[in-house]
Formats: sequence, structure tokens, C-alpha cells
Amino acid sequence: MTNKNELNRTVTDRRLRDAAAQPLVTPPIDPVRVGFVGLGGMGSNHIRNLLRIEGVQIKAVCDIVEDRVIQTQNLVEKAGPSRPKGYFHGDFERMCEEEDLDLVYTATPWEWHTPVCVAAMRTGKHAATEVPAAVTVDECWQLVETAEKHKRHCLMLENCCYGRNEMMILNMIRKGLLGELLHAECGYLHDLRAGKFSRYEEGWRLAHSIKRNGNLYPTHGLGPVAQCMNINRGDQFDYLVSMSSISRGLNLYAAKHFGSDDPRAKQKYALGDINVSLIRTVNDLTITVVHDTSSPRPYSRINLVQGTMGIVQCYPEAIYIEERSPLDEWEPLEKYAPEFEHPLWKAMGERAKGAGHGGMDFLEDYRLIQCLREGTSTDMNVYDAAAWSAVSELSEISVANGSRPVDFPDFTRGRWKTYPQLGIIGE
Repeated sequence: MTNKNELNRTVTDRRLRDAAAQPLVTPPIDPVRVGFVGLGGMGSNHIRNLLRIEGVQIKAVCDIVEDRVIQTQNLVEKAGPSRPKGYFHGDFERMCEEEDLDLVYTATPWEWHTPVCVAAMRTGKHAATEVPAAVTVDECWQLVETAEKHKRHCLMLENCCYGRNEMMILNMIRKGLLGELLHAECGYLHDLRAGKFSRYEEGWRLAHSIKRNGNLYPTHGLGPVAQCMNINRGDQFDYLVSMSSISRGLNLYAAKHFGSDDPRAKQKYALGDINVSLIRTVNDLTITVVHDTSSPRPYSRINLVQGTMGIVQCYPEAIYIEERSPLDEWEPLEKYAPEFEHPLWKAMGERAKGAGHGGMDFLEDYRLIQCLREGTSTDMNVYDAAAWSAVSELSEISVANGSRPVDFPDFTRGRWKTYPQLGIIGE
């Protein structure tokens, strides 16, 4: 296996620093004063959600596009009671230094997630980032170390952990319906060919496909199953192996839509069309993570969990429970909703209607603000952000080395053995 010391020059020193004995809890904040960096599609989505949540004041907004800053200022001012200060040309560091904020969001391209979070925490703010939280393992360590040093929350806004089906499955598992967990399958299977060649994403998302070969966007699928398996809360990712197919999809798409002589059709893309990564945990559970963003296909995150008493999946939705389901027959997942609907969805499902991605975006914003206002630990923390995001670079290392196993760093430095599991919110 690739040694952990090869992944971080200072990993030994980092292990000597003890992680917190318990998940971080900070004093209640009310209202929560928010600064926002990155006002594109997801950024605007979060802004609209925050304007619907009690106890939030949006005090500052920042983007590299001036019109986005002004439009967002107008939107917030219209909702009242005041106009947030605008920071132009992506000047997030000055915003963090100058503004009296409690929380800084970032919804920028991936490579800016860690720098914004670090700038926020160094100036005394909590940090929340869109996915992935980091591109490299070293960035994952930066987030962990900065959060620990300044005692600030730093979490990844993994909206799929708040999906209705994902939360219902978590509730099923906590109530023992599947028995002892054995295996999960997940991924991000999303035809993004058109998006990668769009004016907006060509400058950053496509660049990752040109330069990198691995499981580049794992957290949408991995986050929910990691919570089901108590990763960082009783279990730990141990190692992974990863392999990628050949790269064909982007070249074929570019040739079809732009012509075979177009530079985009001739470009060499490092990213294999399909990457499959297999993770083994310390407690000997297994997880398959698939990445496929360059193939013609319907959307899927798979979201399959297998236990000793049954199996459930979301694409398509189906469940089988031994001695409860008809023998060898799948049942509709919705049949189990009256018994296993997650309490958060029972309480907030109607209010979340109309928000992004079926309501899950609203719930993740609502829960973050609620935790800060009440002074409780957040549902996801910096160790989750680091462990889930680290899959990207670790998979690249494995692919580049003939699919050899690569160890995960232990960002908790052993604390995963005693951290409590995520409870069922609302019970």
C-alpha cells in the first residue's frame, strides 16, 4: 500500500496533535451574521434559502462578477432589513478581515473552497463550503488543522445527506431494519458533457477533466452512506483501490457538436469516462464509489445499502427485507415511508418544497443555522469534510499506480473510536 507519509510531508507531526475529545460545540449565536462568497447557481440558491430562515442576517456578499454582487445585494435588500456590503473581484480575504461575521459560505469553483474556509476561520468565523471541501489531501489537513486551532466549525454542504430517501434509509438503519451493515454502493453518475463545454464550466470543471484522472466528485454519493456506516463515529475509512476506463466521451461529444477539427475535439482528457473506487473500512465494511460524468446516461447516485437482514437502493427505488418482503421480490421504497420517514422530513418537508434539489438544499441550510443558533454540534463536521473529500486525490494516486491500494489518513487521530454516531434529528 502507498504509505500515508507519502501523502503528507508533515503527517507525523499532525498525528502528534490531538484532535478534540468530543465534536465541537460553540456558544449559541442569534442572529447568525453571514458573509457569502460565490454567487452563481448554487450560491444564489443558498441565498434564497437563507432569506427564508429565521435568525439569519446576510451582511456581506462577494463574487468575481460585479453584476452578481449587485443583483444579490438588491435581492437581500428587498427582503429586508438592510443591504449587504458588496465585495468585488473575488476579494474574500478582505471581506473576512473587515466584516463582523459569524459564518462564511463559499460556493466557488472547487480550488477556492479551502482558501475561503481557511480565511474565514483564521478571522474567527465559522465556515461552510460547497462540495468538495478540498481538492487535495494537504488541503484536507489545512481545513482540519485550522478548525482545531481556531475552534471553529468547518463543514461541507453535502445536500444529498438531507435527501428524503437518504434520511429515511438512515432512520431505517438506526432502527435495525437492515440488521448489521455489510456493504454500500454509491456514486455520482451525471451526464455533464454539455455543462463542461458551457461558457461557465469550461473555465474550471473541464480543466479538472483535462488534468486529473480519478474519482473527482465523490461526496454526493459517499456522504449519505458514510453516515449510515458511522464513518468517523465508530468506524473509519481504511484504504481504497481505484481504476478508470479509457477516455472517450468528451472527445466524441466535442466532435459531434463542434466539429472534428475543433480544439476541444482533439484535446487529450486525462479523466477516464468511468472511475470505480472500492473502499474498505477498519471494521471490514466495503463501499463502491462510481464517478461517471462523460457518458450518455440518466442521473444516478446508486445509494444502495446491504445489511444482514435486507437491502435498499434508490436508483431505482426498491427495498427487500427478509421475512417481511415477499420472497425474492423487491418492494417499493415508498411503502415503508409511513413507518420510517425521517422526523426532519415529517416536520420540515412542506416548508422545504420549492427549494433546490427537491428540498434537500433548504434542509441543509436550515440545520446549519439551527445548530449555530442553539449551540449544538453540526450534523457534519470538518473530519467528515476531509475524509469524504480525500477520496479524490487518493483515487488519483491509486489509478496512477496501477490500482494499488492507498491508505486514508486518519484526520481524527483515533477519535473516531469514541465520537458518538449521528443521531436521528427530531427524536
